[in-house]
Amino acid sequence: MKIGEKIKNLRLAQELTQEDLASRSDLTKGFISLLERDLQTPSLDTLELILNALDTTPAEFFAQKGPDIVVFKASQRVVIEHEDEPGVRREVLIPGAQGREMDILLVTLQPGASTLREKSHYGDECGLVREGQVIINLGKDTFKASRGEAFYYTADKKHWIENRAKTMARFLWISAPPSF
Repeated sequence: MKIGEKIKNLRLAQELTQEDLASRSDLTKGFISLLERDLQTPSLDTLELILNALDTTPAEFFAQKGPDIVVFKASQRVVIEHEDEPGVRREVLIPGAQGREMDILLVTLQPGASTLREKSHYGDECGLVREGQVIINLGKDTFKASRGEAFYYTADKKHWIENRAKTMARFLWISAPPSF
């Protein structure tokens, strides 16, 4: 890791000049210049002064975090089709969702198809019907949701979603925390 380069990037992100950073950290502009070109190495005390001036912590500064991926292309989706769920196609919209707070799927149900019956579990599930209509089964209750309608439930009862219509149904299905 090039400490000087990282300090320079943080400084520029806050639209500070070398002189601004020097003033805030009680150092000289010349020292900041040498530091940013990796020609000078700061002591721990000096680094702490600089990080305080840049409003960051040593943990944040030294974290080896890559850039966040924000947009996921259709070609990156993971398609899941099981023999025990005939007529059901699940597309995981955000691949590699381990460690995330929720999962989101695009589910296609052929006429007469249904998802597996899930036992009750901790969490909430919701969705948006994009095409057709679906029946949401929660314990002994059923609810119909048609194109453009959203649904939401706590997953504390046995639950599954089915398509009783004669046309295909497609819906977004979100689970928090991930349970798919």
